[in-house]
Amino acid sequence: MMRFRTPALLLFVILLVQPVFAQNKKEFAKAMRQLRAFASSDSVGIQGAVDKWWNERKRNYQVPLTSQDSAVFLYRGKATSVSWAGDFNGWGSKPFNNKGVRVRNTDIWILPCLFPSAARLDYKIILNGKDWILDPDNPNQQYSGVGGGSPNSELHMPAWRIDPALRVRKNVTSGTLTESRINSKILGYEVSYKTYQPAASSPGTVLPVLYVTDGSEYLDPRLGNMTRVLDNLLADKRIVALRVVFVDARDPSNLSVNRRMEEMSLNEKYLAFFSDELIPAVEGTSASSLSGSRGILGTSLGGLTSAYFGFQRPDLFNRIGIQSPAFWYKPQIFTMAEQVSNKSLEISMTAGTVYDTSTEAAKMKSLVDKQGIRCTYLETPEGHSWGNWKNLLDDILIGLYGAR
Repeated sequence: MMRFRTPALLLFVILLVQPVFAQNKKEFAKAMRQLRAFASSDSVGIQGAVDKWWNERKRNYQVPLTSQDSAVFLYRGKATSVSWAGDFNGWGSKPFNNKGVRVRNTDIWILPCLFPSAARLDYKIILNGKDWILDPDNPNQQYSGVGGGSPNSELHMPAWRIDPALRVRKNVTSGTLTESRINSKILGYEVSYKTYQPAASSPGTVLPVLYVTDGSEYLDPRLGNMTRVLDNLLADKRIVALRVVFVDARDPSNLSVNRRMEEMSLNEKYLAFFSDELIPAVEGTSASSLSGSRGILGTSLGGLTSAYFGFQRPDLFNRIGIQSPAFWYKPQIFTMAEQVSNKSLEISMTAGTVYDTSTEAAKMKSLVDKQGIRCTYLETPEGHSWGNWKNLLDDILIGLYGAR
């Protein structure tokens, strides 16, 4: 697990004396000299200068300040204490000195940290030890949590970039989405799903099919935004044309009820639902001919489910997409990996290194490598967040369905 250093008051003082690198070295040096001046001057008459300093940070999107592997969290306001929690400290569950220091003679609070230069991290500010808020002066946000959850503020380190596949592009024709429901006798309830059809194909065309768990989240523009990724990759001919089936884990009659914890815990009935009901409903008579190109994709528990489906039924699913897999939740998945004899499986897997599941993912990568199974694996300095997963969707898709 990657460790992060969180210098306290001593490093804060050093920062005021010796500028570190930021978005712009000269700008950061100037900003820190000004903070030092605020802290050491007579408090009378500096309010205007403090306002100017803060407004300049906001105008230049320098809240937080960043450079290379350095980040400085900032907050301005009256408080008895200010601290920060997020991916970098397991949202408060991991050792981390996250308490800010108030700059003397001001109402500015500061917390210097060291992170990987390409990190993207979710966080919130904690005021007075109890009130969790979004960073009011950082416009960058990422929604996270089961079912879409709520927004967190985002820290973008200097080397981080949004993947081009997520950008809105002119002259890219969008695929179509069709909503369907199936009344499952195996599960004993109704399941909703949406099918993505590429723009340049007709519904009757036989195409590879990728099934996606937590489909509503992968579709949500605030979360996975997967249709945009598909549209862009197909327009650039970076992946082959394919249909994608987004399976919703929520009760279609009551969307506040999410069944994923039961469905995605190595559930034999859930696998049987796919094999005996969903696949025939989606693919019809072409089901048998698509077995060599059929895929399954999921994140967290969905990543665990993807591995389970592939290891148990490689005859049905031989292209396995796994993002930040919750292998720790059902460690027997590793034994299943050791027992797989089908070498035709193709796995594309990603994980974050910031209190995400990279340790378990790397272990799985080692096991399937020994089994002679093709597995592409990518780590990123991020946490267990949709900001991580959506930015690597193109890597997953190209790994499974790249134009060859």
